Amino acid sequence: MENLTEKTITKEQIYNGKIIDLYVEEVELPNKKIGKREIVKHPGAVAILAVTDEGKILMVEQFRKPLEKTIIEIPAGKLEKGEDPLECAKRELLEETGYSCEKMEPIGSFYTSPGFADELIHLFFTDSLIKKGAQMTDEDEFLNAMEISVDEARQMVKDERIHDAKTAYGVMYMELARAAGR
Repeated sequence: MENLTEKTITKEQIYNGKIIDLYVEEVELPNKKIGKREIVKHPGAVAILAVTDEGKILMVEQFRKPLEKTIIEIPAGKLEKGEDPLECAKRELLEETGYSCEKMEPIGSFYTSPGFADELIHLFFTDSLIKKGAQMTDEDEFLNAMEISVDEARQMVKDERIHDAKTAYGVMYMELARAAGR
């Protein structure tokens, strides 16, 4: 079996931002040739699949500037340095929806775009919601909270109103759970 690893020769930080850092690396490829890699470093994030007593998924509608459109997503947010993903998930759920929960369990985690970024999203599930009050979003965060049935969410995926991997993953998880009778 062939060795597929790439050895870093040089690494230059091009940008240091609030959310991401950007590096350009010169690498030795498995065939000994030299290549370049543009790499986005991200602290990681959480996403929450929160289900109401009525079986609806809590979602938020938000304008996403890179897409130049509004999409509907499950609540999510960036991890702070050293922050526990579970604690971040609880914080983001409360901030974006006004709900807390009695228990929250990890579903799994996944890389968003491993071809150029190291962002890892930790996905959590809760169906023990407690309404605490209004949203407490960041000063530069504008979103509408909503409750959507699994059938509506599936249609929104088809219509590309839900158009991101973490939310599509959550919808698929709910469909599989429903098919399994959970």
